[in-house]
Amino acid sequence: MPGNIAKRPNGQWRARYRDDGGKEHARHFARKVDAQRWLDEVTASVVSGNYVDPNAGKVTFEQWFARYSEAQVWAEGTRDVAARAASSVPFAKVPMARISSLHVQQWVKAMQQPAARRKQGLAASTIHTRFNFVHMAFLAAVKLRIIASDPCADVRLPRQRKASAAMTIPAPEQVALALRHAPESFAAYIAVCAFAGLRPGEAAGLQQSDIDFLRLTLQVARQVQGTNAENTKVVPPKYESERTVHIPEALAQVLAEHVRVTGTHGVEGWLFADEWGRRVNRTWSGHQWRQVRKRTGLEAFTLHDLRHFYVSGLIASGCDVVTVQRAVGHSSATVTLSVYSHLWPDAADRTRAAAARLMTAVLSPADSLRTEAAKMAVDLRL
Repeated sequence: MPGNIAKRPNGQWRARYRDDGGKEHARHFARKVDAQRWLDEVTASVVSGNYVDPNAGKVTFEQWFARYSEAQVWAEGTRDVAARAASSVPFAKVPMARISSLHVQQWVKAMQQPAARRKQGLAASTIHTRFNFVHMAFLAAVKLRIIASDPCADVRLPRQRKASAAMTIPAPEQVALALRHAPESFAAYIAVCAFAGLRPGEAAGLQQSDIDFLRLTLQVARQVQGTNAENTKVVPPKYESERTVHIPEALAQVLAEHVRVTGTHGVEGWLFADEWGRRVNRTWSGHQWRQVRKRTGLEAFTLHDLRHFYVSGLIASGCDVVTVQRAVGHSSATVTLSVYSHLWPDAADRTRAAAARLMTAVLSPADSLRTEAAKMAVDLRL
């Protein structure tokens, strides 16, 4: 990278260099020592591999995120969430090179406050999700030498509740209460969430052909996204969530009765539809569930808590983490553990149970011998 310093007729010192692409960059300084320092810094950044074209950072965050997101292999739902995160930043029009950690920290703080369209701040989990999408865009910009450093590096985020504290799991009698008070058309929907662990969108995407009533299996092949008839769409399940769920015979009977009484809908044979025969959406299922909660007093629980109920049952029955992962469609066992690790017995529980079995094996025969000896002594005295 050739560079030089020259004094201009106006008394300024001009430092200039050409980058690897042959493009010339120059800056003017009042003192030669400052020009030399700048040129040395540029040279050091080239040698260390940290060189960033000064013009590259002139692109705004909005422009960069559009380029970055276009290159990502995201499911449509993920792309929507990412776009929502990017559109929420107040520095969308700011050049990337001028965005500092203060910009990002102020954005995070603003998300915790009430706003024009919301009465209270966003949940910590939502803030973390939005931050992560924006952070990934900045990391990509650093890697591609758009900017020299990541402005998200030292940003503090609100503390999230532990999974064990945030998770609510209904008891079996509460699920039974919900099933009894739900209309028949919605009871089967509740059943596939509670006894097959489907996400609400996956349950909405079920077709009759997905159920094998003889082999007792259920295929998760799609999900329904959207909040109304106009924006509802059918998309693939979440990443690596396509799966075969082995269902109990009782659930197969519930679904068979649902088909017999309610029927299916459309040429695709949708299992669930609204009162006008249209594909169900999040608004429909949310309304139905709220009506059930009012009748039963189960206000503390969401539809997604039925999935937690299913997982807790698998774990209580001794299923290992890989079995649970495959049943619920997580992308990895790590994801399963991050959400449900508190439901598995910990090392102390396992140690205590193992020691108890050892004591039973060792002491029970001795107890039996002492009992037999005592009985013999009594017999001899007689």
